[in-house]
Amino acid sequence: MAKAHLHRRYRFSASHRLHSEQMSPAENQSTYGKCNNPHGHGHNYVLEVTVSGQVDENGIVCNLVDLDECVQREIVTRFDLENLNMRPEFADSVPTTENLCTVVYDILKRGFGQAHLERVRLEETMMNAFEYDGS
Repeated sequence: MAKAHLHRRYRFSASHRLHSEQMSPAENQSTYGKCNNPHGHGHNYVLEVTVSGQVDENGIVCNLVDLDECVQREIVTRFDLENLNMRPEFADSVPTTENLCTVVYDILKRGFGQAHLERVRLEETMMNAFEYDGS
């Protein structure tokens, strides 16, 4: 049996303010620039989930319905139209897209068992994308 990789894309929108209570206003402004706006700002995120596994007798790596349901339930429903600063996942960290990417990976790692979760990629803007593979 051949091993294959499946890349699947999802979309959700969320807002955040990049701000650390451990830094002064000047340090926050210097570190996060316009993303430190007190009113926050939003993104239309594109999440790419990559899973791998042996191609089974049906010719697939994993059931797309199961994958879609997992990502919808665990990620999209949780974060879509939310202020990330208000989410418990970011109670002790700044909701940067880098941190969001690791949170998404950790959530999916717990909730997805059919194929191997290789990585998640989170596109924040046309210019910024972040990946995390658990290492």
